[in-house]
Amino acid sequence: MVAKTEWRSRGVARLTGGRRVCPWCVADPIYVRYHDEEWGRPLYDDAQLFELLCLEGAQAGLSWITVLRKRESYRRAFDHFDAARIARYTARKKQQLLRDPGIVRNRLKVDAFVSNARAYLEIQASGSFGELLRQFAAPPVRRARPRRLGDIPVSTPQSDAMSRELKRRGFKFVGATICYAFMQASGMVDDHLQGCSAIRSIIRSDGRRRGS
Repeated sequence: MVAKTEWRSRGVARLTGGRRVCPWCVADPIYVRYHDEEWGRPLYDDAQLFELLCLEGAQAGLSWITVLRKRESYRRAFDHFDAARIARYTARKKQQLLRDPGIVRNRLKVDAFVSNARAYLEIQASGSFGELLRQFAAPPVRRARPRRLGDIPVSTPQSDAMSRELKRRGFKFVGATICYAFMQASGMVDDHLQGCSAIRSIIRSDGRRRGS
């Protein structure tokens, strides 16, 4: 196990075969696949953004790999993140969830999913959840790509502003650090390190999506 200070100082890691990836993902094949196929790829679908925001909140005090390993269990337990269903969860349903070993059994986090579903539906009633969130994306200016993990912030003025707005609207577990992790995962910011092999495919896939 690499010490945290050393881990934060590392640049890209080289996998067997020579492919270069961000070093935070190398400890687990599930993590590598998530890094390659999902992390940093722009999301535009409201339902997918809602799911991701809930799961990012579930990792508070834990690690993302913990939640990632439980993601399919979360989807099963929370009706595949159907916000309309989650918003109607009763106290009995929440008690059932707290007995489910497939998720993080934390009462505040289970309650937060229900609060978030209700807040999300209120936004959707008059507009797009994605459009609301993307107003907090980093400005489209060229910036130096981080060389090491230690170059990446844990929060930014944009994630602070997103956090304040989401809290104002009734969302829970949406602090500035969680919001920044959400922005990274959903492609609102691109924090793949210099030399990471995923960069080219992300640029290509987003270009195709915008042009479709």
